[in-house]
Amino acid sequence: MNLNIFGAPGKYIQGAGAIAELGGFLKPLGARVLVTGGGTGLRITREARTQSFAGSGIEQIEEPFRGETSDGEITRIADAAKAAGCDILLASGGGKVIDTVKAAAESLGIPAVIVPTIASNDAPCSALAVIYNEDGTFSRLMPLIRNPALVVADTEIIARSPVRQLVSGMGDALATWFEADACQKSGALNNFGALRSSAALALARLCLDTLLEYGREAMESCKKKETGPALEKIVEANILLSGLGFESGGVAVAHALSESLTLIPSVHDRTHGEAVAFGLLVHMILAGRPEAEFNEIKHFCTDVGLPVTPAQLGSTDADALRAAAEDAAAPGKPSHNLRPGITGDEIFKAIMELEIRN
Repeated sequence: MNLNIFGAPGKYIQGAGAIAELGGFLKPLGARVLVTGGGTGLRITREARTQSFAGSGIEQIEEPFRGETSDGEITRIADAAKAAGCDILLASGGGKVIDTVKAAAESLGIPAVIVPTIASNDAPCSALAVIYNEDGTFSRLMPLIRNPALVVADTEIIARSPVRQLVSGMGDALATWFEADACQKSGALNNFGALRSSAALALARLCLDTLLEYGREAMESCKKKETGPALEKIVEANILLSGLGFESGGVAVAHALSESLTLIPSVHDRTHGEAVAFGLLVHMILAGRPEAEFNEIKHFCTDVGLPVTPAQLGSTDADALRAAAEDAAAPGKPSHNLRPGITGDEIFKAIMELEIRN
């Protein structure tokens, strides 16, 4: 049976000052929330959410996040929420705390609420957690039954975040259309194990068009710590359009390689989105995308500061890059969504070709 499956969060809310209404948004979901995040993620939302929760009769307990989306951290956060009698789990921060909260909430059968303080990736809306080992290397993908119940993106907070994080989100989002299109052409299944709907493909394409039109301007707004139409467009593209597009459209080489690149220690200081952007250029070479299209994406990456060569990524070690390429082509990896039977040698040669093309 060929089914189309499209997934989305229960509600997505975006805008300047949105966090001031957080208590009202949570009230239908429960009355006692465990809030977790890093030091910055907790601090920059604390005053507004405390006031909002007080006005809505929501009790909160803070539990600092320890920095890695690992099995141990997921269990620790779930245990803390259970011990405190919480009926909602809330993430205030970036991708790793978001994935941890999604997985922990699912283990408890309670709603996950996401308050991204940066727009650095497309984790907030998805029913998927990327699990890492304690040393920061990639472990596995954890499909979840439920998408988050609520995502609240306050663009005033995001506008004050580091520019690199917004750009990283653009790198992650940049691959959405190309990977969904590859999956559509090959007949590969999406993250729900089904075919993709027209809505998923349309959102993925809108994501790309939005990035190319507004990305550079949004970066300048973020440098000035200002909101504005371009920043609003890019936050929506990075979080909502990319989140819906990748999950319901499917992924391929760009995301497979980004995971495998974590095997290279010198790349560990690169963000997920930076690695995905690099992987997208490799994907485009392997997919035989037109030269003009490749150059458009490469020039966009260069303009906003995303890596376009192995050296910019952080490694010129051919053996390490080959090992990552082989890992990205292992059986079951989404590289095969581009072309079944793709080899590590093909991926490695495409990586090396990036040096020639730049």
